[in-house]
Amino acid sequence: MSPEFQAFATGFPITLAHALASLLLLLAGAALYAALSPIGEIRLIRQGHAAAAVSFGGLILALAVPLAMSLNASASLVELLLWGGAVAAVQLLACWMIDRLLPGLPRRVREGDVAAAGLLAAARLAAAIILAAAVSG
Repeated sequence: MSPEFQAFATGFPITLAHALASLLLLLAGAALYAALSPIGEIRLIRQGHAAAAVSFGGLILALAVPLAMSLNASASLVELLLWGGAVAAVQLLACWMIDRLLPGLPRRVREGDVAAAGLLAAARLAAAIILAAAVSG
């Protein structure tokens, strides 16, 4: 067996495990936010509200960005779970703070204001990018 194939055969299962762990952290973070959201995006999305979809889509991206950086910065699955769990928790806290600092936006998203949802999503993404940069050190 060639060294390249052997390296792939050894590394690919590890890559899959890390990707799966990151996706599970993303899913857990999104589910936790959905359960605690002051907006109730999931219910609204099921009713066809575009503003709720923009807001929740921004939340998913805002969780994914620091999780991707923790995936990049981690050398083992345990380290990934530690860093990934930590950044997901910090990002959820940041999203909660953003909802409180911009108090009218969640209400406006519930009312269907796509512009408010876009601003809320952008604020969450900005926090995520800063958190991701902090993880990359």
